[in-house]
Amino acid sequence: MSAIQVENFSKEFRVGFQMRRLMAVKDLSFTVEEGEIFGFIGPNGAGKTTTLKALVGLLSPTRGRLLIFDRDVRQAASRQTLGFLPEEPYFYRYLKGREFLDFCGQFFGLPFPFRRRRIEEMLDLVGMKEAADLPLRKYSKGMLQRIGLAQALINDPNLVILDEPMSGLDPVGRSQIRRIILQLKEQGKTVLFSSHILSDVEMICDRVALIVRGELRQLGALSSFTPGQTRRIEIAADRVDVERMRQAGFPAVERDGALFIQVESEDSRDRAIAEVLAQKGRILSVVPQRESLEEVFAREIR
Repeated sequence: MSAIQVENFSKEFRVGFQMRRLMAVKDLSFTVEEGEIFGFIGPNGAGKTTTLKALVGLLSPTRGRLLIFDRDVRQAASRQTLGFLPEEPYFYRYLKGREFLDFCGQFFGLPFPFRRRRIEEMLDLVGMKEAADLPLRKYSKGMLQRIGLAQALINDPNLVILDEPMSGLDPVGRSQIRRIILQLKEQGKTVLFSSHILSDVEMICDRVALIVRGELRQLGALSSFTPGQTRRIEIAADRVDVERMRQAGFPAVERDGALFIQVESEDSRDRAIAEVLAQKGRILSVVPQRESLEEVFAREIR
């Protein structure tokens, strides 16, 4: 059984004074399997948030069907084992962090002893115990993001949907969220998250869907996005004159006491190495570089 099934999902909005039609998502289909980390990427306005809101029952599809663990998302029961962090969550800012989590736990009918224990576990997990008794109005953007993640996990969900969970976090905070997501996977839980920080997607996702202008552009394992062919070759050398290398037709830059030359073919690589040796230089490394997810993203959204 798949954790999520999206079948020919389309969402149309009416906008402007003349109520013209805007198709935000067009015939989108994909599945998320149980126990995987699934990345959902695309430029602003691509339809990612619209799709996530439809999955959690905040929007109704114009066409198509969305299922969570084989239950239609229009059924309230589909959300009982679901945790959700929206891109722009709303907080009752007069509540303290611990009070807010208690408030959220009551929505799921969690009994008091379990709820109290779960709150402390979540505060510890997201590193917010020291700020748990401060009102939310005193939280920074990153602190609000952490407490938002804690509320998404308060009911011990089997499926967690996160819309831009790294937003507003510093590198340490991002690393912590990545670690939490990987822990969820180790526990057998499923995570679907959208992000503009593609390096985070590359680090932890099993599969990725790229959506552009409301349509699915690519779907699969990261290896299918960034196949093994070499895009360029970087040569590091020293004891070489940078101007002579440039005059020989090899773009070169000096960095960290070495000279770096990038070429795009094996023939250019061999000629660059020959030029370095002709100058009595020393080859430090020759590293093939493959296309990154960021390069794939930039190419596909043009």
